[in-house]
Amino acid sequence: MLIDAHIHLDQYLENEVPTLLEEAEHVIAVSMNIESCEKTLKLSKTFAKVKAAFGFHPEQALPSAMEEEALFDWIRQHAHDTVAIGEVGLPYYLKQEKAVDDRPYMELLERFILLAKELNKPIILHAVYEDAAIACDLLEKHHVKKAHFHWFKGDEEVIERMIQNGYFISVTPDCTYETEIQQVIKKYPIELMMVETDGPWPFEDPFDNKRTSPWMMNHSMEVIASIKGITTQEAARIITRNTTIFYNL
Repeated sequence: MLIDAHIHLDQYLENEVPTLLEEAEHVIAVSMNIESCEKTLKLSKTFAKVKAAFGFHPEQALPSAMEEEALFDWIRQHAHDTVAIGEVGLPYYLKQEKAVDDRPYMELLERFILLAKELNKPIILHAVYEDAAIACDLLEKHHVKKAHFHWFKGDEEVIERMIQNGYFISVTPDCTYETEIQQVIKKYPIELMMVETDGPWPFEDPFDNKRTSPWMMNHSMEVIASIKGITTQEAARIITRNTTIFYNL
């Protein structure tokens, strides 16, 4: 079984969770906001396979100043219950829908980067295309090395920069049908790679009308192995080891 490096476990129905967890060695369960953090914490206390990450998803309206302070206070209070700060980042897809002022999102991301540094935790980033370069700027500014860019997409320049910095990426099941993701896999070292589902986000093609579950990562592993010219077993061994060490599982 594989480790799902990024899943929104709190968004599944409560009775679905035990079955999902049967399909994974561990899951890194990320959070969307303070309510999501609280649910994720409860799941991690209930199931040993669940490792919690606390953060604020950027593809939504910003929290009020009071909400932001409450979230940061809560994360600090529960620092011993989390393996990472996340999911945090920048609102790339929200900006495709409407005009968004980047600056407050960048300020919030920088604050989360400083929190990760303060608590000595990895950071899980939602930062794609040009936003990935901004995230790199902030990580480099504060000398934060342990960064995981989930479902990453970006150009060759930012890919090379991320590789040089030793940042990790994770691959979703869309690698089975998206040429763009296959090209990222080709360029990125497997030693800096994980797999994820981002569930319950749905996938297409072979996964049409199927509930997103950790078993889908087996198909991702086959694609990675084929592109890297190694066996599926060797790819699984390397990627599982990467994730175990990165998250100190």
